[in-house]
Amino acid sequence: MENFSYSEDKLLNWEIKGIREPEENAIFIGVFLYRNGTPLDYTPIKGICYFHNNLPRAELPNITKFLKNKFGGKEKEKGDRIFLEDSKEIYSAKDIASLAKELESNFNTKSVISLEFENLTEEERKESGLPDAKLLPIPGK
Repeated sequence: MENFSYSEDKLLNWEIKGIREPEENAIFIGVFLYRNGTPLDYTPIKGICYFHNNLPRAELPNITKFLKNKFGGKEKEKGDRIFLEDSKEIYSAKDIASLAKELESNFNTKSVISLEFENLTEEERKESGLPDAKLLPIPGK
């Protein structure tokens, strides 16, 4: 991922899903960013967010502290999601890859990264280095 060279303006959303072994236990942390804000009830919140699944609540303060130290923001919680409102936003392949590596080493996870682009042409995709095998087309486009 570090070698991708896409237009950051076209990256709409990204997610790093950090999965703990064994996968069958479905223990994971998902750190994500939606360029246009993540819905909290009906209000979009700008900034980094994370969700958790089957994770002991005692671990959440460490994850929140780690992310707040890197990105800042005001903490808000809704269900299994923690929002860091108005935190620093990152969009570069290098920054996202670096965050994924830090999450892996700090929280004993294995990362899977998802990227969603808006209006990325076939030529731009090829030039960026994004892999063909993992692309999902948007129906109707």
